[in-house]
Amino acid sequence: MKKVAIYYPCFMGGGAEAVGLWILQALKDKYDLTLFTLGDIDIKELNSMYGTSISNEDVKVKTIIPKLLTVICYFMMVKNKDARMLFFHLLIRDFKRHCHEYDLVMSAYNAMDMGRIGIQYIHWVRVLEGTPLYRKISGFSLEQISQNISIANSDCVANTTRKHYKVNSNVVYPPVVIDTPDIPWIDKEDAFICSGRIVKAKEPHRVIKILKLVRERGFDIKLYMTGGGGSVYEWQYTNSIKKMVEENSSWITLHENLPYEEYIKVLVKCKYGIHFKREPFGISIAEMVKAGAIPFVRSDGGQVEIVGEHNDELFFNTEEEAVEKIIEVLNDSTKQSKLLQSLTAQKNLFSTQRFMSEINDVVSSYFESKVEIPTC
Repeated sequence: MKKVAIYYPCFMGGGAEAVGLWILQALKDKYDLTLFTLGDIDIKELNSMYGTSISNEDVKVKTIIPKLLTVICYFMMVKNKDARMLFFHLLIRDFKRHCHEYDLVMSAYNAMDMGRIGIQYIHWVRVLEGTPLYRKISGFSLEQISQNISIANSDCVANTTRKHYKVNSNVVYPPVVIDTPDIPWIDKEDAFICSGRIVKAKEPHRVIKILKLVRERGFDIKLYMTGGGGSVYEWQYTNSIKKMVEENSSWITLHENLPYEEYIKVLVKCKYGIHFKREPFGISIAEMVKAGAIPFVRSDGGQVEIVGEHNDELFFNTEEEAVEKIIEVLNDSTKQSKLLQSLTAQKNLFSTQRFMSEINDVVSSYFESKVEIPTC
């Protein structure tokens, strides 16, 4: 079996993490895999979170943080972005030191200098480059990024990658691992779900404002907000959202840090979803689609590909436009049926089987190309 090394720095939650695990799942039966990550991981727990079936025999795990220090180091990374970047580049340095030992090197965590030509899965640009100081620690070459074979998580990111790195990318949508009961539309609540971290960048306060205006137009809708709070730097914003929820507690419910199974229970009972932030992809929006909800999203970004460009009724640019678009759909049961039928076709774009097949195609093409790969 050919030996493949995969870089994914830390498993602390998020859509990118699911991609990293499912890359391992896709390749485990064909290749000898080694995962380079910062600290010790619990594969069994990760399997339960993301629906994978990886065993300790399927992948070797190489770490640079002693097991007893993992919690402390991860806490530092959560609280301080400089500490996070330092650890990322220490791991990149170790990865590059061993790159010549493998037939293929891959980054499951964005564009990266791997010490040689490899495959990089890009969730967004300029994530790992860091400052000249960090690049000196890892010997990071910005030029090497453009030599790699690139995979992007959406057409939106592929276009941005082309502009920023001057490279073309294969688009492989992330897998959406969600197993939901098939609840008839009539049995769902006239409710919206807004999921994601409660931070200013996600702008959940705008969601509350939009739906409050919809209610003032005579629609008795509810809002369920799910997600974790922000970091210590976001406490003021998080508290402001909690205050807005308290002031509107008759129709808004906030669920913080729900276990995944409980989150699914909330998600499937909602007829609608809403997300204000423009996203490179938007895993929570794809979950809404797979759960049978009708999501309203911004009119540019990766979320447009999830919902489908043809479903123009669901896109908005401003708060005012969002209110009008939502009311048009709420008022028209025929339009609701049409949208649900159209969204059903979108679900297959994000299946785990499709993701694994397309990842294997990229890796197979790499080996079949017979490109002479320079050693470190």
